[in-house]
Amino acid sequence: MQQTERGGTVSDDLDLDLASLAKAYRSGATTPAAVADKLAARADRAAPEIWIHRVPRSDLIAAARAVEARAQQAGTDRERALPLYGIPFAVKDNIDVAGLPTTAACPAYGYVAQASATVVQRLTDAGALVIGKTNMDQLATGLVGVRSPYGIPRNPFDARYITGGSSSGSAVAVAAGLASFALGTDTAGSGRVPAAFNNLVGLKPSGGLFSTHGVVPACRSLDCVSIFALTVEDACRVASTITAVDPADPLSRAAAARFDWSSVEAPRAFRFAIPREEDLSFFGDAEAERLFAAALDRWRALGGTPVPIDFAPFFETARLLYDGPWIAERLAPFRDLLAKPDALLPVIREILSEGERVSGVDVFRGLAALDRLRAQVRAVLAGVAFLLVPSTPTIYTVDEVLARPRELNARLGVYTNFVNLLGLCGLAVPNGFRADGLPSGVTLIGLPDRDATLAAYGAAHQNALAGPLGATGRRPASGAGNAAAVAAAAPELLVAVVGAHLSGQPLNYQLTEVGARLVRTCRTAPRYRLYALPGTTPPKPGLLRVPAGADGAAIEVEVWRMDRARFGDFYARVPPPLCFGTIELEDGTGVSGFLCEAHATTGARDISTLGGWRSYLASSG
Repeated sequence: MQQTERGGTVSDDLDLDLASLAKAYRSGATTPAAVADKLAARADRAAPEIWIHRVPRSDLIAAARAVEARAQQAGTDRERALPLYGIPFAVKDNIDVAGLPTTAACPAYGYVAQASATVVQRLTDAGALVIGKTNMDQLATGLVGVRSPYGIPRNPFDARYITGGSSSGSAVAVAAGLASFALGTDTAGSGRVPAAFNNLVGLKPSGGLFSTHGVVPACRSLDCVSIFALTVEDACRVASTITAVDPADPLSRAAAARFDWSSVEAPRAFRFAIPREEDLSFFGDAEAERLFAAALDRWRALGGTPVPIDFAPFFETARLLYDGPWIAERLAPFRDLLAKPDALLPVIREILSEGERVSGVDVFRGLAALDRLRAQVRAVLAGVAFLLVPSTPTIYTVDEVLARPRELNARLGVYTNFVNLLGLCGLAVPNGFRADGLPSGVTLIGLPDRDATLAAYGAAHQNALAGPLGATGRRPASGAGNAAAVAAAAPELLVAVVGAHLSGQPLNYQLTEVGARLVRTCRTAPRYRLYALPGTTPPKPGLLRVPAGADGAAIEVEVWRMDRARFGDFYARVPPPLCFGTIELEDGTGVSGFLCEAHATTGARDISTLGGWRSYLASSG
């Protein structure tokens, strides 16, 4: 297939998912310079509206050759030193790339970036190649992808339809086979709506995990960088590269320093929230409704039980974004542009001007309302693995959106606008195709810092769907999208310890001797009992999972990461009645960990109410 000037795809012998490209590099089948040349040719044939600024072919090939030289210097250490060796990516034009213009689709605002945004710098340091800056809704204000003076990117499945915004060009670049992944931004859904309309994965992280230094603000306190990718695994690999504490970003959080994007296995049985039937709205789109129902069936087959919840707090939160004081935060960085008659598109001027009406009292009333709503929502989501919603309730043609710009844009944000205000994370994944050939999507939404958990479930869903990747016409390799398979193939694994192997305890050295590293301290799901085993030296507890419906407790554990090749050495030192199995953590994920044979707990003291081995030792004096 050849991409037409208005959309469509290009097909040749180059697969751009990260695993396929890395395999091609390792085998010598291609090189970064050859890939750069081929992608430049692809982009020459593609719709120009995808881009605001492309890296010239000669510069792109020169950058690729520089990466090849770095790889030669790294030698056998290449994969560690350059984990994204030769991986091409696109960047939304509100994110700085050194030496390239940043316009945010507003020429009056534009400037040439003197330095790259932190996230871009981390990617290029890892060996990735910037191929260009992508088109977007002006000043990242919109979910439609038609609000740009640089033209309207067209949906690669049907050029009559919108691509979604504001990260329109980034999504199309990945879907059409012009980049392995792309950076977007997400304030109200701009990393999720385009993913749905382009058959992609859209990762919207918890706030503060990705730096926003060098990103043009849309609504500074809510903004985050997002990732468009062909698979959940690709998105997580990119995320692991850019997750870091950044002193230059005042909203960067310490959690980023210890965050782990490794694949974990989703439990075989779980509960997930969905909107009540009376809260679901598809605006008369029967195909969208049918596909969401099909998604629920797929989740049931994966072991999930849907739990309908009252969506009123979510809808109330969403209204705060444009009807509340946050519209003033959108205006703040661009107020001077209102004084320039031709600087802004009419619809963008209209939206930003509404920020002038906000008073200081409005701000504090809005903050108080948001605190109340956050407490309500987090209490609801604490009892489920995730919330599942349609990524969008429907899709529209370009002409429909141009005729009713604000009304239809608002409809597309029904299931997205509340997420950042509530401090939640989100992962949009493909959900099959409508009868008219257009893609659909669903979004998993979770509590803060449960991003890796969402990835485990999202990968399982993508594997079960087994659909094509973007608009490339290609399908994932066997097993791609399966979180359990990915975890099993990973060079490292996570191990939960509960007693004498905890930090500071007498057997902790057995972990450190095999190079294990502490990832986090957390609790199990409330489905376990902990016993003090008699006659063990040094003293040890036994963790036992209780049957469904029995009285269980959440027990403190430490999660350690170790080289899979050294796990056998570690396990050989574990005496019976201790054994290994899958432990379900409080966030719903499963990791390997210490359990106990049931017979050994007969007559043993049940210490579950103390919540963990350390508490038991402290109580024993």
